[in-house]
Amino acid sequence: MTDEPANLPELPMALPVTGELDLHTFRPQDVKAVVMEYLEACRTQGLLEVRVVHGKGLGQLRQTVHAVLAKLPWVESFTLAGEHYGGTGATVVHLKPAGPSAG
Repeated sequence: MTDEPANLPELPMALPVTGELDLHTFRPQDVKAVVMEYLEACRTQGLLEVRVVHGKGLGQLRQTVHAVLAKLPWVESFTLAGEHYGGTGATVVHLKPAGPSAG
């Protein structure tokens, strides 16, 4: 083993894949990797709609999450959650199905 960091940091604990990711407990420097890994896990399990809770605050974490989502080729779309689902404090992500697409 080396002391060199991997491309994606290993998550300190296994996250349950429920279709909702709450980022409040993660360090800012880990958010990008956590979002990518979690969404890939959801997609693999067939969960194609995921709510990412980033909080309202100043919007910096939301901007980071949206920047990550915009670069992922398997993200179909994303939008802020409806008022009863977190409003500007959460983003709803629609993922493309894993595997070959059907036209």
